[in-house]
Amino acid sequence: MSMQETVIVTGGADSVGRVIAEQFIARGARVHICDVRAEAVEATLAANPGMTGTVANVGNPAQVAQVLEDAQRAFGDASVLVNNVGVAGPRAALEDITDDAWRETFDINLGGMFQFMKHVVPAMKRNRHGAIINFSTGSTRTRLPMRTAYVVSKAAVESLTLNAARELGPFNVRCNAILPGMIDNERMQRIVANIASESGRTAGEVESDYLKYISLRTKVQPDDLAQMVLFLASSAASKVTGELIAVSGNVEWEI
Repeated sequence: MSMQETVIVTGGADSVGRVIAEQFIARGARVHICDVRAEAVEATLAANPGMTGTVANVGNPAQVAQVLEDAQRAFGDASVLVNNVGVAGPRAALEDITDDAWRETFDINLGGMFQFMKHVVPAMKRNRHGAIINFSTGSTRTRLPMRTAYVVSKAAVESLTLNAARELGPFNVRCNAILPGMIDNERMQRIVANIASESGRTAGEVESDYLKYISLRTKVQPDDLAQMVLFLASSAASKVTGELIAVSGNVEWEI
């Protein structure tokens, strides 16, 4: 990076978020993370001297404001925002989704991103420098029955990203979204295990069925996603905005 970036990573204490945060640290950035799990935040900060963090639920606007206040105190204005947090939402037929589950999915997956963007954008516009990277999902392209709340919330994330790119472009603030595929992490393992339990197959069989419909026949590693985030935040991507970029091996269809 040509200048020292100041970075906020949501969900930065585990899996993809932690890899992203640690890679920014390795590149010389100053990083503030947030995560809902206090023990994970504590462990990540202990392993990364100089990183700062806040325990917060991004679905709560007051807690988002606290994250931003802590980050401001730690390093001033944020120049990079990585909206990584997302929840799977209910696995249910459309008519069986409860109002509470629908609201919670949108509060976290969409509302959290909006709140963070709302807080960081004024300084980015004033400084005429900023990069926002939002996480969507490859499932917005394949569609995914029984996961309506998740897919629709992520489709809204993509609209938020594209509209922000147009609105913020004149201020040299860029906004892009990453669409992951089958990530090799604990969350995906839980999803596979749940599908296996419901369908009477083994987890290995479910995973094998998934891979049949990924062109590269491979899962995505957290590092693959981190590398794309680092690129989108760098000067090498100074002309890249308003893009929805799949890092998935090309997910053709989902079971």
